[in-house]
Amino acid sequence: MALLRKRTQAPKPVSTKPGSRKRSKSKREEVEEDYSDVYCEKCGSGQYPAELLLCDKCDRGYHLFCLRPILVAVPKGRWFCPSCSIKKNVTNFCLVQTKIVDFFRIQRCSQSAEKLSPDCRKKRRRTSGLVMSKKSRRLLPFTPSEDPARRLEQMASLATALTATGTEFSNELTYVEGMAPRSANSPAHERDGMQVMSKDDTETLNLCKNMMERGEWPPLMVVFDPREGFTVEADRNIRDLTIITEYVGDVDYLKNREQDDGDSIMTLLCAADPSKSLVICPDKRSNIARFINGINNHIPGGKKKQNVKCVRFDVNGECKVLLIASRDIRKGERLYYDYNGYENEYPTEHFV
Repeated sequence: MALLRKRTQAPKPVSTKPGSRKRSKSKREEVEEDYSDVYCEKCGSGQYPAELLLCDKCDRGYHLFCLRPILVAVPKGRWFCPSCSIKKNVTNFCLVQTKIVDFFRIQRCSQSAEKLSPDCRKKRRRTSGLVMSKKSRRLLPFTPSEDPARRLEQMASLATALTATGTEFSNELTYVEGMAPRSANSPAHERDGMQVMSKDDTETLNLCKNMMERGEWPPLMVVFDPREGFTVEADRNIRDLTIITEYVGDVDYLKNREQDDGDSIMTLLCAADPSKSLVICPDKRSNIARFINGINNHIPGGKKKQNVKCVRFDVNGECKVLLIASRDIRKGERLYYDYNGYENEYPTEHFV
């Protein structure tokens, strides 16, 4: 925690008529005046008034960065502090195979339910056995857990996180009416050109998708941390350059999302013409990528935590974002990547 000042009990704010105090103002002086009598219940400080969030029930103040999990922006609409929140504890998704199969729309196949596809094992052995120069290193498919019961637990952990956040599972980019059409997602618009995915890597990506459709899941577990919220852990050792997942969600124009308070919007296309730039919005439809956390770019040890990299590819004429292991990842290690890999606009100074 960056704040080192002594924690004291925050005084109660001066009572005012309901609705007379707002969370933010357009002018800095008005913001400071509005929050002059408010202190953070966590750290006891009244500093950083623009980042003080007031509970709509008890009127107590909390810094965005003092909350656990941290909030990166003032939420739209009404907000309730942890004491007043009506949200209950996270309910684990039912560990029943039929329910999990239906939730993720997995192809019903007796072979994949009991053991891994021989073709997939053969492909992995062939790929991992190649000796290649650094310049021609190829991406690797993930290796699912051998135990089908363990794979169900991994899927149930993701279903728990998606259900708790009100998100529908999707493993593909989604094009919704009123947002950016599929035709807008063209690598030709990329400002400085986009890396074209090789034929071998495209086959590996398709292999990963086909495995998931059969229930052969990546060895990842979603867990809830009181400080970081939902986060992702490796459930077995993962090799460097392994495809973790594709970043998916609704595709929209950046210009439509500039005032969006979503904390997981991902750059998809940086166009020479800003009006054609695209982003991925995973707030309604997404997969496990949404729950992989970012590093703190403002502390010396932040970069050392990074074990995943975000890479944009031209895949058969469509822009895609992949999360790829940037080094060997040990079982039990949490996954982190740099949210500011392409721009330096995401506020990470208060990340754990």
